[in-house]
Amino acid sequence: MKTSVEISYYPLLEEFKGPVKNFIVSLQRYDNIKVKSNSMSTHVFGEYDEVMAAVTKCIKDAFEVPSSIFVLKVMNLDRDK
Repeated sequence: MKTSVEISYYPLLEEFKGPVKNFIVSLQRYDNIKVKSNSMSTHVFGEYDEVMAAVTKCIKDAFEVPSSIFVLKVMNLDRDK
């Protein structure tokens, strides 16, 4: 099953750009998913199990930054097309 996930990441730090960029780079390391970013959110596309495994791992790693907030929208279709 194909899925699309829209992710907004809010590290509650004065220097927030570094953690956001690191999160996006960590997602881009997965060859089996597609990642697109804009100024408001990051979009991840691919097979459901692969996308959710990557997103879960990357969010867990990002939670090393204190006071991190994630907002996700998950759709059961490929919005990349």
